[in-house]
Amino acid sequence: MSAGKLKDYYNILGVGKNAAKKDIKNAYRKLARQYHPDAKPGDKAAEERFKEISGAYEVLGDAKKRAEYDRQSELFAAGGQDYSTVDTGGFGAVFEDLFQTRPGRAAPVRGDDLAYTISLGFKEAFSGVTKRIKISRRKQCDFCGGSGAKPGSAPSTCPTCGGRGVVAQNQGFFSLSRACPACGGEGVIIKDRCAHCGGSGTLPEGKTVTVNIPAGIDDGGKLKYRGLGQAGHRGAPAGDLYIIVQVQSHPLFKRQGSNIHLDLPLKFTEAALGAVIKVPTVDGSVNLKVPAGTQTGQVFRVKGKGAPKAKGLGAGDLLIKVRVEVPKTLSPAQHELIVRLAGESKDDPRAGIETMARGGR
Repeated sequence: MSAGKLKDYYNILGVGKNAAKKDIKNAYRKLARQYHPDAKPGDKAAEERFKEISGAYEVLGDAKKRAEYDRQSELFAAGGQDYSTVDTGGFGAVFEDLFQTRPGRAAPVRGDDLAYTISLGFKEAFSGVTKRIKISRRKQCDFCGGSGAKPGSAPSTCPTCGGRGVVAQNQGFFSLSRACPACGGEGVIIKDRCAHCGGSGTLPEGKTVTVNIPAGIDDGGKLKYRGLGQAGHRGAPAGDLYIIVQVQSHPLFKRQGSNIHLDLPLKFTEAALGAVIKVPTVDGSVNLKVPAGTQTGQVFRVKGKGAPKAKGLGAGDLLIKVRVEVPKTLSPAQHELIVRLAGESKDDPRAGIETMARGGR
């Protein structure tokens, strides 16, 4: 007795046999959007592809069905007994039922999420700001409530598949299931379509959304607005809207976490003698005491002058890295003073370098 051939559902969805449930769902949703009859009206090839995709996800999206499918696939590959031969002791009928839905409507599918990017100035992200953006999405049809049926009517159970959404296809001793060609796998037929949405259950919408950007948000930060994504299929919940923040760079300040970094030039005299200097911050200025003898690369910390932290947990710090500037030109008087300073200086910053160089390996 020859064995039949199971469809390769993994190949249909474009995933590996060890794919996680999340990856299988993502692959299905991507393909379903591409080949859905609403996206390609009148395209018979796309309609057949959509049915094939739906059938594959019906199996691989359910842990129990997937496990049984994998077991049968192994039997087929090994040339072993398959579920549909007469020697299965009735298990063929059980397996066929396992791969079909119960009578009733096809399971609702949650709407896709939407993502929009907002560009903010460095100071806007630091202080927080309110923005208004316009999004384009599909919302649930207000007239039919997402059912796709004319108001006052309702979808009816598909007479071809009895509400299962799949039909059996006999191939000799084998009985395989495929999406019902009459209802497209929905399990229901809409005789009187809603005149407003054409039976899709959704309508296009341009919506203005007020986005409250919290103070201290960092580049790449995300904000979630529940239920503002694409409408769900056949009355299922809508997806969510994600706002992704891009923060522009600043010519003076650099951010690292909640800390703000600043490179600050110092006069030679300020570094040598010490000074109190005014230092800019993102939201004002502070006085910084520079001790005498400050060296290039030294870092001073001003607490609480960094970016605000999430959930009101204070703020980071301002880290000031100083760079001592040596004058490029000198007046005669300045030159004379520095010559006198050099003559009186007892410090030799290179002391011991030659000895260390000769002793090194």
